Amino acid sequence: MADKSNTEDLRTKTDDQLNEALTMLKKEQFNLRFQAATNQLEGPARVKEVRRQIARIKTLQSERAKSAQSEAAKA
Repeated sequence: MADKSNTEDLRTKTDDQLNEALTMLKKEQFNLRFQAATNQLEGPARVKEVRRQIARIKTLQSERAKSAQSEAAKA
């Protein structure tokens, strides 16, 4: 259920905000991988959450790009 509201929140963000969030999540993902490699990871579930959040943002960005392409083709 939380995923649905999270996705709705992402849909209200601008492209710049999504890019910024994606950059922050990728940095966090890198840090989590580093912690896992050095056996310092305290919340292994966070790795999965971050990966899925990145996928949500990328999916939303591709949807917007396809929508913009189809609108440009119609014009």
